Amino acid sequence: MADAGLFVGWGNTTRGREQTAVRVFNEAVAYFGGLQQQGEIEGFEAVFLEPHGGDLGGFFLVRGEREKIARIRASDEMNLLNLRANQIVESYGVVGAWLGDAIPGQMELFEAQIADLT
Repeated sequence: MADAGLFVGWGNTTRGREQTAVRVFNEAVAYFGGLQQQGEIEGFEAVFLEPHGGDLGGFFLVRGEREKIARIRASDEMNLLNLRANQIVESYGVVGAWLGDAIPGQMELFEAQIADLT
């Protein structure tokens, strides 16, 4: 079961780059789909958000095992995808995430730090 993930978020498309944004989005879908077929990730989901006045327009949530996610995040392929996406959308970012079975451990660490700092 996935205990880690990548949150890959983006904002508005840079004006005039809409067609390129579609192409790079499809490249990302193909990349993550290939990783899923190879068993490198458990799965991924693309999410488009309604307009809400904020910077976040959508995101991918990539789910997998911590070691594999770390390897993917440091890969040349992910770096290239990040560079390409950052050229065509505003507010692009990739953030590591804890999921599933990792959540109780993170809560324990959080609670321990509360106890230590109060």
